[in-house]
Amino acid sequence: MKDIRNSIRSGARSHVQSIPTGVPGLDAVLGGGLAEYSFNLIAGAPGSGKTTLAQQIAFANGTPERPALYFTVLGEPTIKMLRYQQRFLFFRPELVGTAVRYINLSEEALRGDLAATLDRIIQEVESVAPGIVIVDSFRTLGRVALMQADASDQAEALGLEHFVQRLALHLTTWEITSFLIGEYAEADQRSPVFTVADGILWLSQPIDGNSVVRKLQAIKVRGQSQMPGLHTFRITELGLQVFPRIPEQQLERRVPAVERLATGVPGLDVLMGGGIPAGDAVMIVGPTGSGKSTIGMQFASAALRRGEHGVVIVFEEYPEEYLTRALRLDPHVEADVQADTLRIIYLRPLDLSVDETLAELLEAVDAIGASWVVIDSVSGFEIALAPTYREDFRESLYRLVGALTASAVTVVMTAEVVQSDVDAGFTTDRVSFITDDIIVQRYVELDGRLQTVLVVVKMRGSAHSREFHQYELTPAGAVIGAPLVGYEGIMTGVPTLAPPTA
Repeated sequence: MKDIRNSIRSGARSHVQSIPTGVPGLDAVLGGGLAEYSFNLIAGAPGSGKTTLAQQIAFANGTPERPALYFTVLGEPTIKMLRYQQRFLFFRPELVGTAVRYINLSEEALRGDLAATLDRIIQEVESVAPGIVIVDSFRTLGRVALMQADASDQAEALGLEHFVQRLALHLTTWEITSFLIGEYAEADQRSPVFTVADGILWLSQPIDGNSVVRKLQAIKVRGQSQMPGLHTFRITELGLQVFPRIPEQQLERRVPAVERLATGVPGLDVLMGGGIPAGDAVMIVGPTGSGKSTIGMQFASAALRRGEHGVVIVFEEYPEEYLTRALRLDPHVEADVQADTLRIIYLRPLDLSVDETLAELLEAVDAIGASWVVIDSVSGFEIALAPTYREDFRESLYRLVGALTASAVTVVMTAEVVQSDVDAGFTTDRVSFITDDIIVQRYVELDGRLQTVLVVVKMRGSAHSREFHQYELTPAGAVIGAPLVGYEGIMTGVPTLAPPTA
C-alpha cells in the first residue's frame, strides 16, 4: 500500500499484479487474470457452478506459506462440499489443511450474529496470513440475521451491506485476494454489494427448450479491460473451462501464401482455375450421397501427402467410422493420425456453442501447426448446437471461419441441401456469404439414370469454369468427367436436349 502511495506522489503508474485463476479461458476473459488484492463477488443462481469455480481458484493459488482460507456457512456443510468437490481433478487432497484450509462458520451463522461472524473471520485471517479468502455463501448470513431479528428486507440489506463493507475494508488492508459467493437473480444487481466489489463474475445456466448452456459474464473488473458479453463454459471432471466469445479467440494473424492447393480430385483443379487459393474458405454443397465428404477426404489426403498438417472435425459420424472410410481412399491416413499430423475431432452433443467448437479447433490447429481444416458438415454442426446458438448460426459460422482464415488456415466445409430447395444461384444465403469458393453438386436424370454433376459456382478473385461436369464416385474417390453439353434445364434436375442451333 505504501509503494502505491509513493508511486502516485511521484507521478509514476503503479503496476497491478495479476494472479491466474486456474480456470482455462477465464484469465483471457478477465483481461489477464485476477487483480491481486481485489475484492470479488461470484454470483448466480443455485447450481450455476459458483462453488466449483471458487474451489478451482483456491487450489490454483493456495500455498502452505500463503494458504487459501475457505469459509463455509449454512449453505453447504464442509464435509458434504468436500465429498463432491474431490471428484474434480483440480482437487488435491494433500493440499487440504495446508495450502487450502476450510473453516466452518455455522455456529456464528445460526446465531445470526454478523459481528461475531466478522470477528471470527478476522481472527482466522490474522492467524495464518492467507493469500486467498473465500466466504461461501455470505448471503446466507444476512438471511439468518433477518430471521433471528424478525426484521424487514431493508434491515437485512443494511446489515449485510455494513458487514460486506467492513469485511472488504479488512481484506483490502491485509492485501488479500478475496471472494464472496452469493445466490442472486438478475434483478438483485442493484444491491450495494455490487458497488463495493472490485470484480463481479456472473454465472448462469439458461434453459432453451430441452437444452441448458452454462454462461459466464465478467460484469465488472476494476483496472482491467475484460472481454464483454456472455462466454460459454462447461463443467467437466477437470472443473470449469471457459470458452471466450468469437472474435476474442484468435490464432496469430498470418498472411496466406500466394499459391494454389491441389484438391486431390482428378479434373477439379482445372475447373477451379488451378486449385484452391491458400487461405480460402471453400464450401462443397450438395444433396445426400453426392460425395461431399469424399471430396473433403481427397483434399485432406492430398494435403497430407504434400507434408501439410491438418484437422478434420466431424459431426455426423464417429472418428473411427470417418477414419475407416478415409483409409479406403488413402491407406497412409492412419499413420498420419499416429504421427499427429492429422487430428480428427468429433463433436456431437446437442448443447454445443460456436465458441466451444472454435476453441477446440484452434487448440488442435495450434498444437500440430495445421494449415488446413475440414468441417464435415456445416449442416451437422448446426444441429449439434444448442437452440440458443442456432438463431444466429450464419453470423456465428462467419466469425468462426473468419478466425481461421485470418490465420491463413484453408477451410474446406461441406453442407447438405435439399435439391428442390436450391435456388437459381445453386446455393442458399445461409452458406454462400461466408465462403470464398463454392462447389455445388447435383443429381440429374439422364437417359433414365440418376447421374451426378458438379459446377464451380464461385471463385473469389479468380477465373473458373462455369460448365456442368459429370463425375463418378469410384473406390479411389471422385473423378471429374466430361462437361454436360447439349442440354438445357440442368438446374431442374431433369435436363432436356437443347434444340439444334440454326
